[in-house]
Amino acid sequence: MPLIRRTATGTVRPALPRWGRGSQARIDRSHGDPRLVLLREAAGRGNWPEVRALLDGAADGEDLTWLVEAVMTVPGVENWIQGVVAAEPAAPLPLLVSGARHIEWAWEARTRKMAKYVSKEQFEVFHARLRIAEEQLYTVAERAPRWVVPWYLLQISGRGLQVGQDVAQRRFEAAVRRSPGHLGAHRQHLQQVCRKWSGSHARMHAFAREAMLGDVPGGPLGELVAIAHLERWLDEDGDADAVTAGGYMSRSAVVLELYEAAEHSVHHPGYVRHRDWTRGFNTFALAFALAGERDAAADLFRVLDGSVTEFPWMYLDGQDPTEPFRAWRSRVGA
Repeated sequence: MPLIRRTATGTVRPALPRWGRGSQARIDRSHGDPRLVLLREAAGRGNWPEVRALLDGAADGEDLTWLVEAVMTVPGVENWIQGVVAAEPAAPLPLLVSGARHIEWAWEARTRKMAKYVSKEQFEVFHARLRIAEEQLYTVAERAPRWVVPWYLLQISGRGLQVGQDVAQRRFEAAVRRSPGHLGAHRQHLQQVCRKWSGSHARMHAFAREAMLGDVPGGPLGELVAIAHLERWLDEDGDADAVTAGGYMSRSAVVLELYEAAEHSVHHPGYVRHRDWTRGFNTFALAFALAGERDAAADLFRVLDGSVTEFPWMYLDGQDPTEPFRAWRSRVGA
C-alpha cells in the first residue's frame, strides 16, 4: 500500500518514496556526498592540495558554500591554513577557508550556549576570532567579487558580532545578488530576523513567506516557513513534552501554512533532493508532529528512513538529536 499525504486543500496524494538507506536513526554529516568525506579527511591531515582540488571542483557558488562548510568544521584547520595564506598571499581561496574556520572556531570558544552562560573570557575569544574572520572575508569579497561564499559567511560572523539589522540586510542582499536561490543565505537571514536576534515574529514570518512565494515551484525555500513556526513555538511554548491541542503549533492558521509550504517545496512534484535535502524533511517532520498532524509527519519520517539532521532536533536535545527523532517518529506511528 503506497504512502499517502494530505495537502492544504484536504486532498490525498501518493507520497514520495523512501530514501532506502535503513530505518536505524543516524546522523550522516556527509549527507551522502563522498566529497565531504574526502574533504574532511584531507583537511584533518592538513593536505591543502587535496582540499583545494575538491574546492576548485565546485559546480557553482552554492556548491562551494556547501564544500567550505565541510572544511570549516574540521578541528585543527586553523593550525595549518595560515601557512597556506602566507605562501599564497594573493589567492582568495586559502583566505576564504581561514575566514570560515575562524567563524566555527569562534562559536566553539563560546560553546554555543546562551549568552547568560558564557563567561567574559569566552566572549572575548569569540569576538576576537570573529573579527579576524570578518577582515579575511572582506578581503576575499574584494578579490573574488562574484563569489557568494564570503557574503554567506559574513552573515554568520555579523550575527555573532551583533552588527545590526541594517548591515545584516545588506550582507544578505549581497549574497542573493550573486546566488538568488541560495538556501543557506536564506536560512541565515531568517535567524537574523528572529526575535532572539533583535528581529520580530512578524518580520520573521513575512520574510519566510516572501522567500517561499518568490522561489521556483518545487524549490527548497518553503522550509523557511516551517523553521519560522518552530522558532516561534520555541519562543512561546518550547516544551515538546507539553504539546496540546491548544498549543501554538496546532493553531489552524499554522497548520494550513505548514501544508502550503510543504506543497511549495518538499511535496511538490518538481522538488529535487540535493545536498542537505534531509534537513528540510526533518524540519517539516518535527513541525507537523508538534502540530498534531500525525499522518503528515509519519509520511516524512518514512521518507527519511532514519536519516537525522542536527537541525531542528538539537532544539529538543542538544546532545543527541537522534533521541528526539526516534521518540517523535514513534509518537506519530512511523
